[in-house]
Amino acid sequence: MVNKIINKIKSLGVLFGILMLFDAEILIAQIEGDIEHEIKWIKVGSLHNWFSNGGVEIEYGRRGRAGFTNTDQIDGLNWPGEYIGQDVNVGQSLWLGTTNFADPVTGITYPYKVVSAGRINMHLGQAIIPVSHELVAKSEHSDVYVDDVSASFLEFDDVPDRIDENLPCDRMIITKFNTSIGISCTRKVYAFTQQNHDNYYIYEYVFKNTGIIDASNTPKLNKTLTDVIFHWQFRYAFSGESYREGWSPTGVSWGRNTINDCVGQDVNHRDPITPDMRAVWSYYGPVSTSSGYQDDIGLPNTDFADILAGTNYAGVVTLHADRSASDHTDDQSQPFTTKIMGSDLDAQGNNQYEPNSMTKKYLEFMSAGHPSQTQAELVGESFADNYGNDNGGYAAALGYGPYTMAIGDSIKIVYAQAVAGIMKDREHVREIHSNWFNQTGNYVMPDGSTTNDRNTYKNAWVLSGKDSLFNSFRRAIDNYNSGMNIPQAPPAPKTFNVVSAGNAITLDWSDEAVSDPHFDGYEIYRAVGRYDTTFTKIFSCNKSNVVHNYEDRDLQRGFKYYYYVVSKDDGTQNDFKPGEPLRSSKFYTMTTIEAFLTRPAGKNWSQLRIVPNPYNIRAREIQFTNDDPDKIAIYDLPGKCDIKIYTESGTLIETMQHRKNTGDVYYFSLTSARQLIVSGIYILYFEVTEDLYDDITGELLFKKGENAFRKLIVIR
Repeated sequence: MVNKIINKIKSLGVLFGILMLFDAEILIAQIEGDIEHEIKWIKVGSLHNWFSNGGVEIEYGRRGRAGFTNTDQIDGLNWPGEYIGQDVNVGQSLWLGTTNFADPVTGITYPYKVVSAGRINMHLGQAIIPVSHELVAKSEHSDVYVDDVSASFLEFDDVPDRIDENLPCDRMIITKFNTSIGISCTRKVYAFTQQNHDNYYIYEYVFKNTGIIDASNTPKLNKTLTDVIFHWQFRYAFSGESYREGWSPTGVSWGRNTINDCVGQDVNHRDPITPDMRAVWSYYGPVSTSSGYQDDIGLPNTDFADILAGTNYAGVVTLHADRSASDHTDDQSQPFTTKIMGSDLDAQGNNQYEPNSMTKKYLEFMSAGHPSQTQAELVGESFADNYGNDNGGYAAALGYGPYTMAIGDSIKIVYAQAVAGIMKDREHVREIHSNWFNQTGNYVMPDGSTTNDRNTYKNAWVLSGKDSLFNSFRRAIDNYNSGMNIPQAPPAPKTFNVVSAGNAITLDWSDEAVSDPHFDGYEIYRAVGRYDTTFTKIFSCNKSNVVHNYEDRDLQRGFKYYYYVVSKDDGTQNDFKPGEPLRSSKFYTMTTIEAFLTRPAGKNWSQLRIVPNPYNIRAREIQFTNDDPDKIAIYDLPGKCDIKIYTESGTLIETMQHRKNTGDVYYFSLTSARQLIVSGIYILYFEVTEDLYDDITGELLFKKGENAFRKLIVIR
């Protein structure tokens, strides 16, 4: 159908046909319709990201631009994965370019032909044609339950298409797609849970000239492609946590203040410690609206003793690039291009039939080579948002090539993408910020020395994140060069059960890890109030005194508790920190549903009470925790009953079904429509749903249908 329309356009005259074909991509999209993005997650290590069936993760690619909010703009590459708001990915793109391309769709020979996946748009089914997209796992994730309810986020975000026990990694995404220039691609993304390697992914792209240009999977071209360049762009933004909390500078959500740097782009820019390191990286750059350059490094919250929000570093290190289609050894002169790109002005347009746009992409960016100075060198100690004229900020870019590819020829490009920094220890980051904010003096530096300059102290810790990122790069290089044969921790327990009880919370787990030759016990970690926070170790055992259950009694009523259990080895396998045990990934067993101390069921209506009542949002001393500012407890109620909450005028706003045979339930001040209740008087109606008896004496305590009322006063 499309070809018939194209032929009809051509028959109406060459000039008219060329003019119309400037919008041919839009026309074809209307005729064929775009293929939907298929998304798969990897969340088993500390770096969490989604992956698209288009072979690259573009801006708004997970949810689409329709109905988006700005908080969706920083989406992906969340590290450390247990904390919300640490995403650094805004959008990435992949451009494939060649020269003197006789296009079979238009009949026009383009001097420069470029097909684009991203930065913003990727009309799947046109320039990029998905073939398959699968998640492969080395093993299933653990089964995690709290009070008999599935309590792991991996239940929904880790759904493998198949299991392969021989994988060289813990999870692998395999994506295959064709392109409209006849190059087909297989992308493999390798992810690891071993603690020294779990903050990066290894991406392996194999491009092959198949002549396939559409979804038919049938070769339609028989052409040698000349001067082929593969070009990636990485648009990062930092301090998403501050943006979500409402105190970040303008532009932080799209990377206006992101600074990009580069090393190893030519022989004069080699890293002296790792001479073969070829990397680009990005980080938070101070903005002109701050009180000063030194003050704003790391983006401290200047209103509260809270957090440093801009401490993460992100980047890409080249692991391998073929010399040519006939020589598959690593070409140390690649990448060919490292010129940064304006995220708005330079990255627009996906029309694969518009010659001027494609020529500009190919000549000005894809084949631009290496600038004499990096953006970081040009910015120096001036404000990041004063650099350049692109309000969208600037993105790091890597171009590999140019290659000649005859039919059947292939080119392999491999890189690792990592996120690192001091946020790995969130409590330490809070301590650094608190010391800086309160000006405590005698600050301890990363090397153990001290200073009385609070900015020198803060900045030294923030800037040490670059060292962490480079260590991650080196580990990725070593991992790849070893054939991805890194030592492994004992396996995580296959099952983990947490049960709330009256005087303790009990935990038990399965024993698969004991068969590992280096197994040396387990550790249990606990968090209070929420699971996206710092966990503290509360229990450890060794091989000599191993157990598979634990009772946690150091608890307070009314608080929510979250847990995870890890297997550990004897420390002999850790090749980066000898003596430190390798541990299974906490994300396999981390609970996302709260456990809590329960109360015995009430025995009569006189015991029933609501706490606090009156509920006053300003009286924080009688609330539970800052993590639950709207939590209201109902104590000593019948073990099985329905609870209906009405406004003073009699409108039913919420119904709760209590079936746990305990004496407590919690109400979080929400209506059934998930709206927060306002100030006023509320009526709570309780109705017993079945006859209830005393567990010891057998005495009938409540008859089915018995009921009672209580008033709740809310002050906001």
